[in-house]
Amino acid sequence: MSHEFIKAAFSDAVNHVASNISRYVINPDKDLTRNRKIGAANLISFMVSCGASSTKLELLDFFGLAPIAPSASAFNQQRAKLKPDALEAVFHQFNSSVLSMEKTTDYRFLTADGSTFTFFSKPSFSTPEYFVSEGHSAKGFYSMHLNALYDLHKHTYTDALIQPIHQKDEFRAFCDMVDRHALLPDTRDVLIGDRGYCSYNNMAHIMEKNQYFLFRTKDIHSKGLVGNFDFPDTDSFDILVNVTLVRSHKKTIPIKEGFYKRFVDADASFDYVAYGSLDTYDLSFRIIRFPISNDSYECAVTNLPPAEFPVERIKLLYYARWGIESSFRKLKYTIGLSNFHAYKPDYIKQEIWAKLITYNMTETLINHTIIKKGKTKHEYKVNFSMAAHICRVFLRLTAEKDPIDVMSLLCRELIPIRNEHHYPRLKTAHFRKPRYFIYRAV
Repeated sequence: MSHEFIKAAFSDAVNHVASNISRYVINPDKDLTRNRKIGAANLISFMVSCGASSTKLELLDFFGLAPIAPSASAFNQQRAKLKPDALEAVFHQFNSSVLSMEKTTDYRFLTADGSTFTFFSKPSFSTPEYFVSEGHSAKGFYSMHLNALYDLHKHTYTDALIQPIHQKDEFRAFCDMVDRHALLPDTRDVLIGDRGYCSYNNMAHIMEKNQYFLFRTKDIHSKGLVGNFDFPDTDSFDILVNVTLVRSHKKTIPIKEGFYKRFVDADASFDYVAYGSLDTYDLSFRIIRFPISNDSYECAVTNLPPAEFPVERIKLLYYARWGIESSFRKLKYTIGLSNFHAYKPDYIKQEIWAKLITYNMTETLINHTIIKKGKTKHEYKVNFSMAAHICRVFLRLTAEKDPIDVMSLLCRELIPIRNEHHYPRLKTAHFRKPRYFIYRAV
């Protein structure tokens, strides 16, 4: 797939939204209907190609230092008319176009995780659901949570859902994304999550779509989901269990032979049996326990077939989940999603969707860059930081006047792959406050 096709897929997605702009504006009868320097298509393209400099500098770069470049005030007036849904629609349209041109595989491995984005705002702009106070003082900042599904092979985001920080619900977001996720013909999805995603409800949503899951869970000695089964005497094992879920305390509810009865209380979410109902729901899955050091063990649950996915492959597959953690770091600090250009939550959502598009375009360009292998100590990959900059420039209007051989540029920006490097995970999350606008050069 050439860089021209990738840019055409983005342009088609933008033009599709621009041609139906009445669906994505505050006032459908008048907003973004006039022919202006920064109309709907330019507005979306600018936000996707925008870097971390001030809005004024980014506009000058986008319009090729032309004297007619719109002001930051004009941009803010235009973006106020646009709903975040417009950028979300471009994100999905672009993903769909690229996916239609790529080869399908037997399995698609998708991992779920979330990340929090902080920003400064004003009480007049934001509702309390975004506000995070600092102790007992009136000072604080604002925050929203991004839930995402990430393709571990293509290194791109396939779906996302944004929530105010005080309405954060990763279980609900995961189920919503699974339910609406488009399936590929002749391909089975494998949804992977850490133990924060391990629940009967999440399992059921995946199995209802006839797909697969792999979740890390608490160890068998805890009171978690797998804490009360009959396990072998060995420390490591791979067993199949059958479970019947009930939501009523009546003892007359029939349970099949060989099934464990599990009660789902009122506080736990389960969308397929109402609390108090006499209905039941059956689940079958593997419980796998394997050592990760001389004295510690990991435990996982999955419905993947054991013939194709023995324990060793399950271990490698779960460890690959770390890819989404790395992607969040690149999304924030390389793509620039820690440097917002706005105060209002809807504008922040616009920028989150815009940066997700930029990230996916960058990784798509990298995926289709052909790297010649030589007799070297290490294999090489494209430098993501340089690729992100090249992608941003490639999207700007000046790139259409002066064509860029993107793939040749990317082939020159290589770094060695050193998989032997390992770094200990921090025991506590490394939190960073949002940065004020004054950090930028004017």
